[in-house]
Amino acid sequence: MGVRRRVLCWALTIAFSVVAASLAGCSGNPDAVTPGTVDADRVLYERGLEALKGEAWLRAREYFVQVRDNYPQSTYRADARLGVADTLMGEGSPESYVQALEEYREFLALYPTHSRAGYAQYRLAMVHFAQMRRAERDQTETRETIKELETFIQRYPPDHELIGEVRAKLREARDRLSDSSFAVGRFYYRNKYYPGAIERFKAILDEDPGYTRRDIVYFHLADSLARAGRTAEALPYFERLLQEHPSSQYVEEARERLRNLKGS
Repeated sequence: MGVRRRVLCWALTIAFSVVAASLAGCSGNPDAVTPGTVDADRVLYERGLEALKGEAWLRAREYFVQVRDNYPQSTYRADARLGVADTLMGEGSPESYVQALEEYREFLALYPTHSRAGYAQYRLAMVHFAQMRRAERDQTETRETIKELETFIQRYPPDHELIGEVRAKLREARDRLSDSSFAVGRFYYRNKYYPGAIERFKAILDEDPGYTRRDIVYFHLADSLARAGRTAEALPYFERLLQEHPSSQYVEEARERLRNLKGS
């Protein structure tokens, strides 16, 4: 009797499991999105945005790729392409940066007049910006950043919603490039090769009038000229430093150098 009861319980358990599995199969995964789902492309895109916001890069990309590849007539398809690029940029690896650049460029080639083309151009520049190196290192990515940001300014209206950010990043990139040139000039200056230092410092002033740290260039250029025996050329740069940058750390030293040069 005990054996029969155990066999019966075992059989009922198996039967119940089969029925439960069957019912689950019929009801389906409530989170699954199939081509038959109402507004499936919108649902996928919104889930991609949610995952992107949470920095779940791979999951977000999977949703965006489904929209891009499976719904060619979707109004979300172009935005999904940008979503794919954004996830790649978000990953922040050398490999993903390369892929992100390709995706942004492809978007711009396919949708040059799209309302979000400016965003794509800005993000393209930001991929390079994220890879800019210190002033003492190679500045290839800095130059690429400047090129792409200048393209934005040339291509999109001055009241574009991103123009403020574009100009701020452009100033930062140009400062980095000028910092790099200054580092070379200062190397010459410290090694008393004043002709090379003068050339570098003058190039910064000519090529980047908006350089944030012009005071440091004025001082080193003026001092290089003075030490090279070109006093008449040095005086105006010391004076510009005092006039344009009264709070500079070089003000007192510049005043002292001016007094000595004018008194000599």
